[in-house]
Amino acid sequence: MKQIYVVGIGPGKEEGMTAEARDVISSCEVIVGYQKYMELIRALCKGKEIIVTGMRQEKERCEKALLTAQEGRTTAMVCSGDAGVYGMAGLLYEMGEAYPGVEIRVVPGVTAALSGAAVLGAPLSHDFALISLSDLLTPYELIEKRLALAAQADFVICLYNPSSHNRPDYLKKACEILLRYKRGETVCGYVRNIGREGEEAEILSLLQLREAQVDMFTTVFIGNSTTRRIGDKMVTKRGYRIENQEGNRV
Repeated sequence: MKQIYVVGIGPGKEEGMTAEARDVISSCEVIVGYQKYMELIRALCKGKEIIVTGMRQEKERCEKALLTAQEGRTTAMVCSGDAGVYGMAGLLYEMGEAYPGVEIRVVPGVTAALSGAAVLGAPLSHDFALISLSDLLTPYELIEKRLALAAQADFVICLYNPSSHNRPDYLKKACEILLRYKRGETVCGYVRNIGREGEEAEILSLLQLREAQVDMFTTVFIGNSTTRRIGDKMVTKRGYRIENQEGNRV
């Protein structure tokens, strides 16, 4: 069976990749991906055929990868984070129906919600919702509905694609929706350039987050009603009973 692998490369640096992801990339003859992601794994791609496409050329990228695999060359398509979380795995499976002789395998990676949470502390210790603010593929009205319902359910909320050149105020709009159901003092945080050069993180309130300037390389975390700041970390209670030396619950 001819094979194509959809590989999540995590935040980008080689040490942030799983051993399986590194092994698969090393074993493949052809590597396909978005230009910026390919730059992050350049060292692993020496001696291989490289196929690069630009932003918003996802269908073209999938078609090239499937055609290459159909020719009998073992192929890997790389995605940042996890290939199945806002990645290319779903689209590749859909388009792969036209290539019945090609087997698709997904190689998991560390998505930004997890790598960003590790930088901030432990914001995802309880139930959480992942929501992308990009309206390229999702109607904005549906994004608003999901934000409102997640806030009403008191989920910790992790936001992908919080802002871009064409939608600089989307995070502010999202915060205004969340403020209908969450306190302004709700502990929040964001991480920019996770695991890459220029990484920076900040913990702040929901009111402060509403005015924050972020970009598409930023992942945002909004706490639930139990999330608190402990030192310089953002922590959501898991629910364990913790007692102090006097036997009082804290």
